[in-house]
Amino acid sequence: MTPAARTAAAGVLLLLALRAFAIDEAPAFADEARQARYEALTQELRCVVCQSNSIADSNATMAADLRRQVREMIAAGKTDDDVRDFMVARYGDFVLYKPPVTGRTYLLWASPVLLLLVGLGSALYVIRQRAARPLGAETDDDAPVAAQDGDPRA
Repeated sequence: MTPAARTAAAGVLLLLALRAFAIDEAPAFADEARQARYEALTQELRCVVCQSNSIADSNATMAADLRRQVREMIAAGKTDDDVRDFMVARYGDFVLYKPPVTGRTYLLWASPVLLLLVGLGSALYVIRQRAARPLGAETDDDAPVAAQDGDPRA
């Protein structure tokens, strides 16, 4: 076998192997409206194993099971809200990429604003402390370090 033939054979095998990693090759539904609903729902639901991927983008076995469940529920005539409610009842609000604002998720939604306010407050405090000092005043950072434990170098 020539080197070119070996390279071509290796390329074909690599392409065939990549198909094994494909998530869902065929559309779930022949009907375009149902397929669009299926794709939208699978993008909205988080893989509970991967946690950073939607179930549409995850190769995990659990994500495949969740995609199958969504497909079955849509085929059974369930609404999008029915599918979401089922998933939340089973896995909690975490399964949704956009959890609702409730008493349980309020801190989750408010934490970016709270952290921003803490950061701004800290910055204002430091700026006011430095502005209140006279220009030529020596700070603790500028003072020479006293000799400790008899170290003659200080």
